[in-house]
Amino acid sequence: MTRPDAVLDAPGVARALDLSADPHTARAALSRILEQHPELASELRDDRRVRDALVAIGCASRSLSAALVQDATLVEPLRDARGFDAERSVADYESSMDASAVDDPDALRHWKRREYLRIAARDLLGVADLPTVGRELAALAEVCLGRALVLAEPEVPISVIAMGKLGGRELNYASDVDVLFVSAGDQVDAEATARRLLAVMAEPSPSGIVFRTDAALRPEGRAGSLTRSLDSYAAWYERWAQTWEFQALIKARPVAGDPELAARFTELVEPFVWPEVLGPDAVRAVRAMKARAEGETHRRGLDERELKRGRGGIRDIEFAVQLLQLVHGRHDPTIRSANTLDALAQLVAAGYINDRDAMPFDAAYRFLRTVEHRLQLWDEQQTHTLPTDRAARTRLARVLGYRDKERFSAVQQLDSDHRSHQSRVRSVHEKLFFGPLLEAFSGRPGPLTADAAEERLRAFGFLDLRATRAALDELTRGFSRTSRLMEQLLPLLLEWCSESPDPDLALLQLRRLAEGPARSANLAMVFRDSPAAAQQTCRILGSSRMLGDALRRQPDFVQILGDDELLAETKPRDRFVDEAVLAVEWRASDATARRGGLRRYKRRELLRIASRDLLSFADLVETGRDLSTLAEACLEAALVSLAPKVPFAVIGMGRFGGCDLSYASDLDVLFVYDGDGAADFHEAERVAEQLLAEISESTTEGRTFAIDATLRPEGKQGLLTRSLAGFQSYWERYGLTWEFQALIKARPTAGDPDLGRRFCELAEPFVYRDAFTEEAVQEVRRMKVRIEQERIPPGEDPQFHLKLGRGSLSDVEFTVQLLQLVYGAHHPSLRTPETLTALEALVAVGLLEPVDADALRDSFEFCSAARNARFLVTGSERESLPTDLAEAVRVARLLGYVDRPQATLRDDYRRLTRHARQVVEHLFYGRE
Repeated sequence: MTRPDAVLDAPGVARALDLSADPHTARAALSRILEQHPELASELRDDRRVRDALVAIGCASRSLSAALVQDATLVEPLRDARGFDAERSVADYESSMDASAVDDPDALRHWKRREYLRIAARDLLGVADLPTVGRELAALAEVCLGRALVLAEPEVPISVIAMGKLGGRELNYASDVDVLFVSAGDQVDAEATARRLLAVMAEPSPSGIVFRTDAALRPEGRAGSLTRSLDSYAAWYERWAQTWEFQALIKARPVAGDPELAARFTELVEPFVWPEVLGPDAVRAVRAMKARAEGETHRRGLDERELKRGRGGIRDIEFAVQLLQLVHGRHDPTIRSANTLDALAQLVAAGYINDRDAMPFDAAYRFLRTVEHRLQLWDEQQTHTLPTDRAARTRLARVLGYRDKERFSAVQQLDSDHRSHQSRVRSVHEKLFFGPLLEAFSGRPGPLTADAAEERLRAFGFLDLRATRAALDELTRGFSRTSRLMEQLLPLLLEWCSESPDPDLALLQLRRLAEGPARSANLAMVFRDSPAAAQQTCRILGSSRMLGDALRRQPDFVQILGDDELLAETKPRDRFVDEAVLAVEWRASDATARRGGLRRYKRRELLRIASRDLLSFADLVETGRDLSTLAEACLEAALVSLAPKVPFAVIGMGRFGGCDLSYASDLDVLFVYDGDGAADFHEAERVAEQLLAEISESTTEGRTFAIDATLRPEGKQGLLTRSLAGFQSYWERYGLTWEFQALIKARPTAGDPDLGRRFCELAEPFVYRDAFTEEAVQEVRRMKVRIEQERIPPGEDPQFHLKLGRGSLSDVEFTVQLLQLVYGAHHPSLRTPETLTALEALVAVGLLEPVDADALRDSFEFCSAARNARFLVTGSERESLPTDLAEAVRVARLLGYVDRPQATLRDDYRRLTRHARQVVEHLFYGRE
């Protein structure tokens, strides 16, 4: 018997090893194979095809090398010159299948393993290019699915629909085989058949499994039925399906089972994939899903190593192609290919992408998928990430054909090519959707027709085409350097505008922001130097007309929008107050100028706070605190200018006291002073009246805040301010339960801090009594019932009211406050004006189940966020979800809803408030 080393040292074999990607690994693999199968020695020496294939596999695939050690018959396809060189179709595979594989699962797995090795050898030796490898793998999987279905012995008509890369005939070595099952007849029998098929495909054996098969793209995912009837699919797609499901169906094609049933399924889904009208929320949903995947890759720190989901990766190309198919394929059947490279060529031929953009996509896709193939072939694992291990990275680079050069190693060359492809893909991606539009509208020669350009604009959310044309014309008018710079930036600006809640508004306000040569030049320079500032600006402009107006008054803030550190900074109260005082103190003698300065300061800070909110630099709680602190600062500045001659304090009440102001909130306050006698009283009244004027009166700059002081003793009929002793006397003699309940929210917000502290200490025993009687509990409940029976103002939607609706803000606040009143005397941690803090404290002391607290918190946060969003979008202080469809859609988008935004927003309102109301019924009303 010839020793392995003697065979491997033979001239032809030794040379093949020396020239291979990894001589040491290949030699070790071949040595193990020869030890088990010495009969292969002569072929290694004499058959170049077999030798080169085994050396290549030894370098590139540890798993296939191990398979060859176990089973030498896998070499058989390498011996057939004619069969090896030709691409195999489904028909070829079916005709070449071993007779035993027709009805024996183990034989099927062995046959698949042998053909899989043949595909890998053809790939590694350069006989088959990337598209051919994908087609052959897909054809092999298709034939295996057909045989597995036969082995599953179906008792009812059933069809297997290929999805994903199998559907696109572009399978990876380690891809899951994505499928849907459609059936007729008894669904229990159909479900059992599908499960048997999956078992055949996934059951392990010495030859491995057939293919990993995944049916998770079905309706309801892994929680849904494994197979459905045509009627069931139709009902799902009509009522509940999300946009990504229709996008996935671009790849759908029948591969096994009943052909008539499959044809009917294809006919059924076509109008869902290619609808007559494509709403802008469909495109928005597709893009949002892509952004989430990209964000997750970034969060995991894999931007540079991830081939599939990273920026400039495989998904970028697939996403761009599929998005253009969704936009234009509705009216153009010639661009509906399920295969990415074929679809890209179709888009070029039809004029939707130009050659100069398609070529980098094509080259990058081939490169990235080839690298992905080599990664997966090593252990047949589903990986898309470049290794960090130096040896593994070197082996990968050499298997891909790179060799060390004088100046650059193989790894450096691979990394350089990878970065280059990533960069080119992102560069093309940034202008792919909107660059051709500018050419079409300007009259310059380009591939896109005017009709196709308008269709694309509508799909991306630009519905006012006349205004869009006017804005684009104005932004790029002339031959100045600014005009040329803005024209270069516009494809990106349009993309960012289209991602905002209202693309038309974003573009309109961008146009206004750039009005005038000086403004336009400055804006273009800032956008050029800080793409982040440009992107954040477009988001702000498309979210709120009010904030767009504020930004136009403060164009310097655009630069701040590009500074994440500044936007992430939480400003302390002292800085708020110092800045507010500075805004008024140099105008102290002129009331009109002073009030105007304070209102401008408030507008600047509101723009900063809202920007932090909209751009996710501050959450709901932090936004409420910032708004409350801003109000405190404005009150402090006004009091400084009024110079009270007696100790005077402003006590925040309601949401102001609770540190959770909304954008539309009034400031509920009480005024307290320390003193006695008429002179002190008149001085306090002067300060209170002038403070109301300083803050609340309208000027040409608007008003700073609306102030509501009606929670004071005797309401509007009572004195505007009282002394500390006056409050104590009133509470002792006349105080009502609802007034003590309101004092839960009392918090010093401006003026004399010691006086504010003493006021709260004085109020506390009236609020948190040792025995909160059953009669007092009933009084709180009666007050809540009266509120529930109040007539909701005209124009508000009672079914979706954010404050007074069942289970909404008022319900949550009353429930929490009743528990505070009943138990606060014995649990000091409950004595807080902040609703969410009180919820946490109630759980901590065991008075509230965590699940109940979650239901109340979820509703409170949802309704608070929706109220803020409605104000920013509409400028309206109404407190229900909008009844106007367009407004409702914009509010929903601002809150992050992308798929069926208005309907999903309302569904969430119903769900969250229903759960909260169940808790309220039990805890507040004492009902089971």
